[in-house]
Amino acid sequence: MNPTNTSAKPDIRQLTQEELQNYFLSKNEPAFRAKQLYQWLWQKGSKDFSQMTNLSQNLRQQLSEDFTLQTLQLNLLQKSEDETIKCRFALHDHYMVEGVIIPTAERTTACVSSQVGCSLSCSFCATGKMKRMRNLAASEIFDQVISLNELSQKHFQKNLNNIVFMGMGEPLLNYNNTLLAIEKLTQPNALGMSPRRITVSTAGVAKMIYRLADDNPKVNLALSLHAANDAKRSEIMPINEQNNLESLREALQYFQNKNGRLLYFEYIMFKNFNDSLQDAKELVRFCRNFPCKVNLIEYNTVEGTGMHKSEEDALFAFQQYLQAKNITCTLRRSRGKDIDAACGQLANKN
Repeated sequence: MNPTNTSAKPDIRQLTQEELQNYFLSKNEPAFRAKQLYQWLWQKGSKDFSQMTNLSQNLRQQLSEDFTLQTLQLNLLQKSEDETIKCRFALHDHYMVEGVIIPTAERTTACVSSQVGCSLSCSFCATGKMKRMRNLAASEIFDQVISLNELSQKHFQKNLNNIVFMGMGEPLLNYNNTLLAIEKLTQPNALGMSPRRITVSTAGVAKMIYRLADDNPKVNLALSLHAANDAKRSEIMPINEQNNLESLREALQYFQNKNGRLLYFEYIMFKNFNDSLQDAKELVRFCRNFPCKVNLIEYNTVEGTGMHKSEEDALFAFQQYLQAKNITCTLRRSRGKDIDAACGQLANKN
């Protein structure tokens, strides 16, 4: 590849390490420069060629002439009274995405976005009310993690422990970039995180669950379930009309047979919609198909949805029923809801 022959400079992080080697050889530079550059880009998260101090000044200047390095910039930071941090990031084309840091005593988790907006139109979700403008590049997903990790070090004096693809967008509808971002996050010569610390959350794209199983990046998989019968699930999640519970059950079983990991089900509790004992029985019936864990989630109000969080006694009874049926479940309380950082609230609001 000879980037100087193109009318627009390419983003250097679109190149593989082999393509970088070829570039350096074309400049009469040793091939090991590619390894040095790769570490700056994918291990240290460098945002500017001038920072790459083990490359000569002339070479850094040449790189800046031949390539761009498109990085995201922190546009807004909000800190919740419960310590949750929400960040709005500006992309090179002026679109915005949001990421969240959720600190607890045991771990610090980053929630990252995979798309600008979302196309799935889930009725309870603020992001679902936005249009999907475009997919994020792998480097843009990666940059969220780098930036959120820096902020975690600054605010909490510790690195991130876990990454969850639960921000804006459906990661399995941006499959190639999601997988490439995971590769850069986990490669030993890049960021070197354990894939067991990464969870991909999907609203349920059955054919892509099969593909994820075959590619087997060894990450955790979470399904946003929210109802265990097709009529209710289709009412709040239009994606269920093409990806019903039976197709998802088959895909998840395939994934688990390939991966061997525990599955996670996210189940937001909506008042008088999916929080009855009958709903709990349907959920138990679905869960018995696989080793799994259920995260019961307190709903975070989104204006205009007409949906509300379940009453405390309904939450408690639902959880008790699942536990009595030997379904492992945890009740997740809202974090960051005062700054619209909680589950389903990300919508680039001030």
